[in-house]
Amino acid sequence: MMVDMTDTAATGTDLAGLAGLLADRTRATVCLALMDGRAWTATELARHAGVAPSTATEHLNLLVAGGLLTDVRQGRHRYVRLAGTPAAELVERLAAAAGELAPADGGGAERPAPSSLTAVHRRHALAAARTCYDHLAGRLGVAVTDALTARGYLSWDRGLTLTDDGDAWFAVLLDGASWPPASRRPVVRSCLDWTERRPHLGGAAGAALCTHAVEASWVVRAGRTRALRLTDAGRSALRDVLGLDLT
Repeated sequence: MMVDMTDTAATGTDLAGLAGLLADRTRATVCLALMDGRAWTATELARHAGVAPSTATEHLNLLVAGGLLTDVRQGRHRYVRLAGTPAAELVERLAAAAGELAPADGGGAERPAPSSLTAVHRRHALAAARTCYDHLAGRLGVAVTDALTARGYLSWDRGLTLTDDGDAWFAVLLDGASWPPASRRPVVRSCLDWTERRPHLGGAAGAALCTHAVEASWVVRAGRTRALRLTDAGRSALRDVLGLDLT
């Protein structure tokens, strides 16, 4: 049964079905990989998860049927991606909760340490800066959110809101090209960062800012992962527009 990600009156059966989709290490690994917001093939995801392509396909079929992923067809080729923002936010929040609820010393199995220098570098890169589906995350995402707050562009007094000054700032930054966002999703939304354990900016504003950062070469993608590398141009731009010193 497909799980309706927008249904707030989920039954126990719905909840169990959704939890079951992510209760498998391969499926969880696939969903985390797709948090880069791009579409991947079954072969690419199989390689990433360390399973056979046929095994990956079986898991992808379950995730698509369950509503967490969606198919993207191009000719004879099949790609999959996260079904949308609600699915991405669910995966990110569960990843954050997994870190918070990890057993303390002596309280159960310990989280396996990275098995290679490459894995250590990858983890550090993801913690420094990455995409969370379509917005900035990691230390960079949290730092940008803090700077927007310090300048009065975001307010947390009654939940996260975009101030009038913030609306004007986005309009100038984006030069009216994609502002205000023509989307039904919330303009701003708080997203708990799974490495920093603090909120970063999501919603339509977070997505617009991330898109601008990529297109302006403030950040560049680090290979096939969702890690981002802040460029010298990005450091300079963030210093100019937000007074953010990331040297």
